Amino acid sequence: MIDKTWPDAASAVACVEDGATVMIGGFGRSGQPVELIDALIAHGARELTIVNNNAGNGDTGLAALIAAGRVRKIVCSFPRQADSWVFDERYRSGRIELELVPQGNLAERIRAAGAGIGGFYTPTGVGTLLAEGAELRTIGGRDHVLQFPLHADVALIGALAADRWGNLVYRRTARNFGPVMATAARTTIAQVDAVVPLGQLDPEAVVTPGIYVDRVVVVGERPWLREGRFVGGVDIDGHPIADETQEAVR
Repeated sequence: MIDKTWPDAASAVACVEDGATVMIGGFGRSGQPVELIDALIAHGARELTIVNNNAGNGDTGLAALIAAGRVRKIVCSFPRQADSWVFDERYRSGRIELELVPQGNLAERIRAAGAGIGGFYTPTGVGTLLAEGAELRTIGGRDHVLQFPLHADVALIGALAADRWGNLVYRRTARNFGPVMATAARTTIAQVDAVVPLGQLDPEAVVTPGIYVDRVVVVGERPWLREGRFVGGVDIDGHPIADETQEAVR
């Protein structure tokens, strides 16, 4: 019997080794798997390379992982903002490396890894420091820079619900980087709000098929999900959800 559920976040992330490359889903705080990150901090893995859209917010989640001194290098597209003081302090003091990647390139490099593509050409970054030393090619009269795929040892992602096979559905924009990261890692660990019975997820609503997911952990369970309801105004059968239910999950 296929059952990818794990009893807790601590046991799920125990496979992360020192020096691993870890992709972490989320766009800022939206979709960030905070409970898995907290478990990773407690686990103690060090010298990590983190692939994420940004470099942490405030003092929680990814920022807490950086503050704990566990991150050697971060690959991201948006390292600085008003509340990125943890990364900023460590970068200025030379205690963390940064590989800056334009956001579209970041997403495509991750997607390329999942699709088995050896590389791709893009005009983004041509003529800037980001393209220094890279191979250039003129395509259609326009210069393009060669980019290579981004692979990971582990991907930590957050989703709304799963079944025991690891099929995932997401809540609105919380899906952001999770689906592509799931395809690009050797081991994908997903935290969800509920695990529902097989067949309860509408196949048309499944964004990440279970073949890409290795471990599922339930955090902050929402009982209404186990009743078959799905965020977004409709349930898994396409029927409208009562207004009071929608309000309760906003």
